[in-house]
Amino acid sequence: MSRNTLNLDLFTQVQSDFEMRQYKVLAALKTISEDFQHNRIYPHLSDLIELRTTLLDIKKRLEDLRNDFPKRIKNIDLVNKIIEHEVVFVDGSDLSRVEDLIEWAIPHIEAKIEEGKALYEYVDEEIRIEEVGILPNYLDEGYFFVPDNEEAKLLLFEYEVSIFESAQDEYRALKTAFLKALHQGQVLLSPNSIKLELIRENQKLPNPATYSFQTKLDFPFNETIFPVVKRKLMQQLAEAS
Repeated sequence: MSRNTLNLDLFTQVQSDFEMRQYKVLAALKTISEDFQHNRIYPHLSDLIELRTTLLDIKKRLEDLRNDFPKRIKNIDLVNKIIEHEVVFVDGSDLSRVEDLIEWAIPHIEAKIEEGKALYEYVDEEIRIEEVGILPNYLDEGYFFVPDNEEAKLLLFEYEVSIFESAQDEYRALKTAFLKALHQGQVLLSPNSIKLELIRENQKLPNPATYSFQTKLDFPFNETIFPVVKRKLMQQLAEAS
């Protein structure tokens, strides 16, 4: 998000330029939408989801903070015996403007998230994954092949799954390393032939888990195809483990 960047400063340093902040948010979202229309999913989709989570957390914290602020009587309804109160923010505080901007922005951000998710789901459906040869019992290291149809290449990667634990849960991370690209006539080689060639070149994995991806999409590789492929591979490995 190099142009019209969405960041927390845009939402948390609201002073007298409330409308300008709204304009900047809309301009940034327009830039993101244009990238979605050009089939570029990442990093926008993941950034938007993370931003929404953070803003919702700030909104919740501000609501909790407001409950701790002193209150004054706003209205007394003698007929219904109801006393209405309003929160008194400290002098010079911009908290109410921060809250208003976040409240206004979240629906706009969520609309763009849905736009990105729709594109992601379409790409995910158009990419197939196949096992190459017989899979070993050990799946945490291996190879995968992905077409880059924009460049008419087949890209070969090595992968390794690492597992780390937190106090609450266990997490799996996928590390990938680019090996080489096969051009035009070479991509006609069968996936099994490519696997055997990699085994000859790298004997540390005598029977590596190997996966082949196929798609006819000619979408941007780094911004769309590869991130979806990595997520798809992680799902495949998780289901097999």
